[in-house]
Amino acid sequence: MSTPTEEESLKLSVSNFGPIAKAEIDLRPLTVFVGPSNTGKSYLAILIYALHRFFSRYPGSGDQRRYFPFFLRNIKQHEIAGYDNVKKLVDWIMKVYPQGDAKSRSVDSVVQVPDFIVSMIHPLFHHLSDFGIFIAYEMTRSFGFADSARLIRYGNREGAKITLQFKPFEYELALKKRRPRGSVSSISEGAPLYVNLHTKGMQTVLFLAYEFLHTPSSRDNDDRRKQNADSLIREFYGVVLSNIVNPLNNAVHYLPADRTGVMHAQRAVIASLIERASYPGLQHNTAFPALSGVLADFLEQLVDFGEPRRQRNNEEDLAAKLEQQILKGEIHSKTSEAGYPIFSYQPQGWREDLPLMNSSSMVSELAPVVLYLRHCVQPGDVLIIEEPESHLHPAMQVEFIRQLAAVVNSGIRVMLTTHSEWVLDELTNLVRLSDLPKRRREGIASADFALKPDEVGVWLFEPKQRPKGSVVKEIRFDEEFGGFRSGFDQVAMGTYNDYAKISNRIERSRPHDESH
Repeated sequence: MSTPTEEESLKLSVSNFGPIAKAEIDLRPLTVFVGPSNTGKSYLAILIYALHRFFSRYPGSGDQRRYFPFFLRNIKQHEIAGYDNVKKLVDWIMKVYPQGDAKSRSVDSVVQVPDFIVSMIHPLFHHLSDFGIFIAYEMTRSFGFADSARLIRYGNREGAKITLQFKPFEYELALKKRRPRGSVSSISEGAPLYVNLHTKGMQTVLFLAYEFLHTPSSRDNDDRRKQNADSLIREFYGVVLSNIVNPLNNAVHYLPADRTGVMHAQRAVIASLIERASYPGLQHNTAFPALSGVLADFLEQLVDFGEPRRQRNNEEDLAAKLEQQILKGEIHSKTSEAGYPIFSYQPQGWREDLPLMNSSSMVSELAPVVLYLRHCVQPGDVLIIEEPESHLHPAMQVEFIRQLAAVVNSGIRVMLTTHSEWVLDELTNLVRLSDLPKRRREGIASADFALKPDEVGVWLFEPKQRPKGSVVKEIRFDEEFGGFRSGFDQVAMGTYNDYAKISNRIERSRPHDESH
């Protein structure tokens, strides 16, 4: 059974953010950003990355570095809820786990929270308005800026606004240049709330419920029971909130456009950092540019890629298909004596590996995708890839999109930024293919990679003069046009018209043959 929030798309609206004047999108299993350079495709992708980083670190996510505000820890939840309601919550938890086992698959995975519990935790949602500083921190870290004011569209005095909409939850964050940032949150009164019982967060809730139930009620245990009640309500609230903000409550991985250079330079960067760390206090004034969060996270992840996993699983099969169909060889990683990874490429038929930096640009470009699919990306995760067409021949771009469709069909959510006509053309075929019965797909190259129209979202970033900045709008699949109207056809038509004009003038400038 899927959670109700999984069936609803996250709607994200931004205004005056980076180069973007206005954008309204919703995230699909495959989300594609297309448009001219410097229109904000990467800005919006990094924003989504930062939001995932924040919301996937609520209680219940299993991430020990979660961004749960400290002020909630100082709130006496048991006084807001009342002891009678805490006891009712414990009784309900024991009821939904009849065997007292959070791992029992006989228990329905998703259940609706009773109204009396909704009323008990509803006041805590008002504290979401104080999350702005934490979200803004993650945003500035991801972009590599010192101040969130740098994210406001140049020349704009109103400030930037970011709005997230999930049913029944809405969150709005405002970024100001001079005034303090502010945020507003709301959740519909009377809206049903749900929890997924098969999560680490609910295992913690079950443990706390047991502890509360088996702590004798006495004056000596009064403080302990209050602390336990607060922890129980706080953790349960986190599980409910995590379910509301799904699909942002999933791990996210970002492959930046300059991933090839980082792959080649990662040993030098690590060596430089180690060298600088050995001279504390001696190099304060040395100019050393900071990495953006997406690059730092990417580099950190590369450092963790050592010896490959021995067991094979679905994710490794996806990686292997990329190697077989496109790279025509294998990507290898091993840990050096110094403890950092060494990456290499073994072409098909070779006995020895080739250092990755000596392989083709296509291999270097796709190596991170293979490594991420093999080592860390799981179903439900989000994989963001900037410009997947870089260094790929058009035929390989088409094949890569087919393999990414297989990744999407495995349950991994994918986001792309692209300038490639070939990428959109193949997406057109994959979406159109979904209308053809499987029995009639024989002989079609992409027969195994169909995607339904509602699984794919393509958004065009158009530069505007008034207001100065780009406006983002969805490109709907157009059967009559034959795909997504991205404007690439106009470029092709323009170059063809120029060729015809040039040819015309050449013909007119030739001396006429007087014999005719």
